[in-house]
Amino acid sequence: MKRFIGILLTITMLALVSFLGSAFSQGQSELANPHKIVHRLRGDQDLDKNKEAHPNNAKPQRGNGINYHGGPVILGGTNVYYIWYGNWSGNSATSILTDFAGHSPYFNINTTYYDGAGTDVSNIVLYKGQTIDNYSHGTSLSDSAIQAVVSSAITSGALPKDTNGVYFVLTSADVTASSGFCTQYCGWHTRGTIAGSDIKYSFVGNPDRCPSACEAQTVGPNGNAGADGMASIIAHELEEATTDPDLNAWYDVRGQENADKCAWTFGTTYTVNGARANMKLGTRDYLIQRNWVNASGGYCSLTYP
Repeated sequence: MKRFIGILLTITMLALVSFLGSAFSQGQSELANPHKIVHRLRGDQDLDKNKEAHPNNAKPQRGNGINYHGGPVILGGTNVYYIWYGNWSGNSATSILTDFAGHSPYFNINTTYYDGAGTDVSNIVLYKGQTIDNYSHGTSLSDSAIQAVVSSAITSGALPKDTNGVYFVLTSADVTASSGFCTQYCGWHTRGTIAGSDIKYSFVGNPDRCPSACEAQTVGPNGNAGADGMASIIAHELEEATTDPDLNAWYDVRGQENADKCAWTFGTTYTVNGARANMKLGTRDYLIQRNWVNASGGYCSLTYP
């Protein structure tokens, strides 16, 4: 009888350990939003890449080649936060990408998007802060780890909690993302509940890790091909996080958000330091992809109107 009871207790304990382990594993996997909208690789023609990441809406409001599905947009201005992950010591990216953030005729394209009450997005982008993360999750980041990096920056007080913010995890060239950086995407954006609030965040890897996949050119107008390539990817994710922050606002029948529809197209360019550029923001020149104008039938452009 004692032997039977002992066996029964052992089985019970094993079952409990298995259950707790499963629950812990599920809790960990649930840390990250299961859906993210990716910036496809250069040359990737899969225009349905983001279709499954968006919820189906039976009756979207038709727009100019892009549809409104009822979700929120970021109103009153978008605030940008950078989390420099890895080793950025001595890298000019920290000034190139900081100078890049700001309102412009380019960001004004987003004023053609609006919420359910008809309120337009504002042409306001403010760079609000940055912090450094010295490899807190190693050199290969899972989606959950990326959200954890954002969560730590906010909950530690390194960055403020801002529901009008977009938090960019910018990784040095020795860091990858295990869900497909360089093989499936160059960057992505999503949202998650962090410290009880709806927080928008993005991963942008350093294209120097895979120039043929994520850089439009191997030289940059600011003399740093990786940082110059990141500028366009950041712009892509910022446009989309502003007009489709919770993945239920603006996208077309193929799941493409506004920047997806114009990815890897740059319009008219000029030459600076042996590299192509297409706009000046502040004192610097950049090569930034075009964005979709939600007016006049819809079209890709660098400015609006």
